[in-house]
Amino acid sequence: MRILVCNDDGITARGLRALVEVAQEFGEVVVVAPDRPQSGMGHAISIGVPLRLYPSREFGDIPAWACSGTPADCVKLATGVLGERPDLLLSGINHGANFSISVFYSGTLSAAIEGAFEGIPSIGFSLLNYSMEADFTAAQAIVREILLLQAGQPFPAHVPLNVNIPNLPLPEIQGIRITRQAKGRFVEQFEERIDPYGQPYYWMVGRFESQDTDTDTDLWALEKGYVSVCPLLIDLTAHSYLHHWEMIRR
Repeated sequence: MRILVCNDDGITARGLRALVEVAQEFGEVVVVAPDRPQSGMGHAISIGVPLRLYPSREFGDIPAWACSGTPADCVKLATGVLGERPDLLLSGINHGANFSISVFYSGTLSAAIEGAFEGIPSIGFSLLNYSMEADFTAAQAIVREILLLQAGQPFPAHVPLNVNIPNLPLPEIQGIRITRQAKGRFVEQFEERIDPYGQPYYWMVGRFESQDTDTDTDLWALEKGYVSVCPLLIDLTAHSYLHHWEMIRR
């Protein structure tokens, strides 16, 4: 297989290296990743600013480029400029989980979703450990297992997968669950601080508030020590409400 590997933590992130190492076992790897951290960028693309690609030796002989744009930009440049038409796109391994509504904010998932837009089977991987020094040993074993499952019974290209891995040693991981997104929201606060020039600025902090107690969600799976595999849709249409206003003028 030809495998395109992207991420949002930047081309030097330990999680990206861990994913590349496993991807090499399954085919020819090409890496296009941001030249700096792009967490929380969602599906942003760069408009009105130049985009640059820099060849990188970060992975030895593996072809790699650092991109000045967002994770979605990385996929667009890989296919549109470098001419890559991979059989599989992998994004991650993200430093930190991406469950519930995090999908809308996640740069990791934006690369996978952009791959789905292009008709490329795509998987985003995240580890529930936010440290840049996180240990990805167990996560690599899970990536290997997920890729074997995908090879044997693949999801269609228009259904990207959001894989979240608990931060546990491999023997303590309970298994793999197919899940749905948990209902919830982020409760945010903004700390006011003062810069060296005496001007105020704001730092966003907060916490995730779950609104879901069911046992089929990504959040439940992570809390119970399972790997969560959540199939995503790229069609956001609420189809069940297409006829909600029956009296609308036509």
